[in-house]
Amino acid sequence: MEKTMKYFMKHPMYNAMVHLSGGIAVGVLIARPFDSGHPLQLALIFGGIALAGHLVPVVMGKVK
Repeated sequence: MEKTMKYFMKHPMYNAMVHLSGGIAVGVLIARPFDSGHPLQLALIFGGIALAGHLVPVVMGKVK
C-alpha cells in the first residue's frame, strides 16, 4: 500500500484518472435503477480500469 501511495503522490494526474474511473463506476451502479439500458457492463469496465490502475504501482519496480 505504501508503494501505491508514493506512486500516486508523484503522479497526480494518474491518481486523478484512476479515481475518476472508480467514481464513474460507482455512479453508474447507483444510477442503475433509473436507467433502462445495461449500465452494468459500463460499470464493470470503469471498475476494472480503476482496479488495474491501483495494481500498476504494485506490479512495477522501484518508484522513482
